[in-house]
Amino acid sequence: MDSMMMEKVIIVEGKSDKNKVKKIINEPVEIICTNGTISMNKMDELVESLVDKDIYILVDADEAGEKLRKQLKREFPEAKHLHIDRMYREVATASVKHLATILLGANIDVHAEFLEMG
Repeated sequence: MDSMMMEKVIIVEGKSDKNKVKKIINEPVEIICTNGTISMNKMDELVESLVDKDIYILVDADEAGEKLRKQLKREFPEAKHLHIDRMYREVATASVKHLATILLGANIDVHAEFLEMG
């Protein structure tokens, strides 16, 4: 699907986060990986490319994730912040049911079977 058609964007840290979220979502959403950190040049490009899009930030519940969240909050003050339960620490280790519930709560369509899983 062409990213120009996608109105929603989720920013995650790693490729495993991206893959896990991608399989849960049931609508065209662009998922961007920061690979944990993001340079100022890359951030500037990102800001430019995401004008007029609904931005969701879903990062790990650890020190590195919170640092990235603060950086993204400065650059995207209008972004919606999605938080996983601290017991999981990482998006990649969170249960699919937990992630599906968080995404659904943000008005992102998810595959129903993930809401029924343990």
